[in-house]
Amino acid sequence: MNVIRFLRHGIRAGQLTVIDADGDRHVFGTDQAPRAAIHLHDRRLARELFFNPWLKTGEAYMDGRLTLEEGSLADFFDIIYANEIGLRGQAWQRMLFRIGRAWGWIVQHNPIERAMRRVAHHYDLSRQLFQLFLDPSMQYSCAYFTRPDASLAEAQQAKLRHVAAKLRLKPGQRVLDIGSGWGSLALHLAREVGVEVLGVTLSREQLEAARERVQAAGLAHRVRFELMDYRQVEGPFDRIVSIGMFEHVGLRHYDQFFAQISKLLAPGGVALLHSIGRADGPGVTNPWVEKYIFPGGYCPALSEVTRAVERSDLWIADIEILRLHYAETLKAWRHNFEANRAAIARLYDECFCRMWAYYLAGCEFSFRHRINMVFQMQLCRDAQAVPLTRDYISEAERVRAQDPAPPITHAA
Repeated sequence: MNVIRFLRHGIRAGQLTVIDADGDRHVFGTDQAPRAAIHLHDRRLARELFFNPWLKTGEAYMDGRLTLEEGSLADFFDIIYANEIGLRGQAWQRMLFRIGRAWGWIVQHNPIERAMRRVAHHYDLSRQLFQLFLDPSMQYSCAYFTRPDASLAEAQQAKLRHVAAKLRLKPGQRVLDIGSGWGSLALHLAREVGVEVLGVTLSREQLEAARERVQAAGLAHRVRFELMDYRQVEGPFDRIVSIGMFEHVGLRHYDQFFAQISKLLAPGGVALLHSIGRADGPGVTNPWVEKYIFPGGYCPALSEVTRAVERSDLWIADIEILRLHYAETLKAWRHNFEANRAAIARLYDECFCRMWAYYLAGCEFSFRHRINMVFQMQLCRDAQAVPLTRDYISEAERVRAQDPAPPITHAA
């Protein structure tokens, strides 16, 4: 059975047991933790897993043809990503990688209408779904854990302070929030600093919720949300920020994205880009994630981003790499999801729950095993737009943290 040979050559850390459709057990790796056992309930599945394991494993888990017999999804992904180099280094997988790179250039073409459809696939799901696993402020991006025992809610508020500090905001400035989500960042900046914010999103569901929140918070005189692509915005803006949206731009649109940032940014302005990145160099989107979770999405290597910035007239003023912060964020989301799984199953069904549990666990361990990270890139047109040292960032965070306003929640 080809998949057995594939796993025998690839699994070196942890222990993975595969129970085939005939009930035979095959053990790979060592006798050390983590340990997991999966059961293949269909003889055809062994062949499918060999030819495209990154797609077919997730599909088989969703439809019940692959089940976990021992351990958890977290244990399973801990093993898989600890051994990713060995698994992907085999000849057939290297060929799949080359095919994936070529296919990615095609599938990541995101003109505005297609971008809107793809955003709707994920972000226009039930608002209640996201309320059941996100923090109360409805932030669906990497939190910032300033201490190990911080709660998810505390870490998300710390992220907002961290972003605001890097933007060096002043009251009355015009701010563009590209990919404004449910509005948490825009509302925070308007309330805490007194800036005027335009938030743009391609999600109708998020737009409706954000507009409700801005009215409830009494900030409609400072914050406006529009259903708009970043390519349709007209400036100028003193500050531009984008959190968790760049993953949907697509590699072939990077020059266009940074050209637009440069065009919209006022002289002396500052922009901040917060995105998931690849720690292991240029790659491909996991085919299961591309098909079921984020169609057309791609998390870039930093080298792919910096090359595009270099072709614009923007300065890279600062880069910060957030390593395990997203792993801890996803762990918190995963626990919240499981705690509310029955309610989520009532919204959708058990197949949907398996799909999202697989997504959250898989993403968490991709961050734990040096595959993904998050970067924050500060950009400006003028080299003197920010101070010479980074001390101003921690100082601004310290001041804000001393007297924080209560977070604006989804129930506001």
